[in-house]
Amino acid sequence: MPHQKILEIRQQTDNDTVNLALDTISIGKQALVFVNTKRGAEKAAEDIASKIKFDENNPILRKRKQEWEQTADEIIKVLPRPTKQCERLGKCIRKGIAFHHAGLAQKQKTIIEDAFRQNILPIICCTPTLAAGMDLPAFRVILRDLKRYGLHGLNWIPVLEYEQMAGRCGRPKYDKYGEAIAVATTENEKKNITDVYINGEVEEIYSKLAVEPVLRTYILSLIASEFVGSEESLFAFFEKTFWAHQFKDMKKLEKIIRKMIKLLEDFGFIKTEKTRDEFVSADKLKGGRLEATIVGKRVAQLYIDPLTANGIITALKKAESKSATDFSFLQLASSCLEMRPLLRIKAAEYEDVNGKLNEHQSDILIPEPSMYDPDYEHFLHSIKTAMFLEDWCDEKDEEELLEKYSIRPGEIRVKLELADWLLYSTEELARMMKKHAIIKDIIKVRLRLKYGVKEELITLLKLEGIGRVRARKLYNNRIKDLGDVKNADIMVLVQIVGKNTALSIKKQVGQDIEKEKIPEGKRKGQISLKDYQI
Repeated sequence: MPHQKILEIRQQTDNDTVNLALDTISIGKQALVFVNTKRGAEKAAEDIASKIKFDENNPILRKRKQEWEQTADEIIKVLPRPTKQCERLGKCIRKGIAFHHAGLAQKQKTIIEDAFRQNILPIICCTPTLAAGMDLPAFRVILRDLKRYGLHGLNWIPVLEYEQMAGRCGRPKYDKYGEAIAVATTENEKKNITDVYINGEVEEIYSKLAVEPVLRTYILSLIASEFVGSEESLFAFFEKTFWAHQFKDMKKLEKIIRKMIKLLEDFGFIKTEKTRDEFVSADKLKGGRLEATIVGKRVAQLYIDPLTANGIITALKKAESKSATDFSFLQLASSCLEMRPLLRIKAAEYEDVNGKLNEHQSDILIPEPSMYDPDYEHFLHSIKTAMFLEDWCDEKDEEELLEKYSIRPGEIRVKLELADWLLYSTEELARMMKKHAIIKDIIKVRLRLKYGVKEELITLLKLEGIGRVRARKLYNNRIKDLGDVKNADIMVLVQIVGKNTALSIKKQVGQDIEKEKIPEGKRKGQISLKDYQI
């Protein structure tokens, strides 16, 4: 059992979490403050930062303040146009306090983690995502929230998750011991925390193979890689897994596996004796021989759920007759299991989402479920998620997306990467189906998604050093393609994109101009991407 002791904490405010954080700083230590939501992490950081006071006569604090200023400036410069979230984070860091959650850009998270390791930042307010596998010099872990909203309201988090968070303090590399402090507001809550988390047992760990998407993917991979070649060898493999050890009933497990084999066979991803035309000898037939089809092998290589792959193939068969649009493919990607969790619809948004659905009724590739179908809400969420992706492709920046969809820059990046992976998989499956007319449309959508631009800018993006902002500035100055770049006066290009970039793009279109011959000139005023919206 962990050692428990009584701590005397000075009550500087009426907020216990803030008092614990201030006490940690006063003893020259560092702490992680765990809360249950991204918004909660931001608010906790702001509450603590507001109570930080400086002593200008203290040389250590003066040095700290300079380091905090430098870290804050670095954080704000990560995005081309800082969002309100960036500004809030920068303001907190200028007081030595940071927040950390999945909504931050990856580079921002890395800066915060590095600054904490270097003892620049004493406090990070974070969600449980920071509890997994991170080795940080936290003397204290302050567990403010041990409950989380789920399907059935506010519930206690699992003991295993508590252990993960508490285990972030007192790492052997940094401290001889650490303090994990759970905040309780009532005696009853204190008793529950003691009973459940300090004296309670950790929950059973369950094999992920019990989850259907994982099992489908794993079985297809085993067959496609020829690691197994028959039902018999597949059963023998699973018999040695942790899943089988937990399941205990191998006969029932074999029934589940056969169901998956039948599903993969129906999808056309594997062949069994029943689906082969060639003669099969009696000894091979007895083993229940399994073999992946060419499409099945590619699906396994793409590492997408076979159910997702089948849905994409079904949608591609409709694409030509439906006259698919960019939105069609964005919604197709949004409907895949891999994109979950999707952006959920708020009560005030139903009209807009249904309006978008009506607008694209003729080109949606996924059948619309009945309003009474349990999947109908998920379908509407996929429409909203596709709307967000479309807005990104229409050159809306992170701040606009945050305001409209409550999706933060880090979450934006994750969704874009997932969508690109799913659209790449769609492109590959279309190639195997010889849907050549559709492939170029998918490539175009992927390019728009990658750069966050309207279709009109794609040609300019072929130039090295030209991204969404510079491409839009060139286009709005009537330089719309590579021919226009070639014909443009070098001084005009210098004014729009700067000397080095102007020389570079001129060279890329076959015009090598000497740098020394370009007089120093003043560039045109910087205009934000927002000002260029059409």
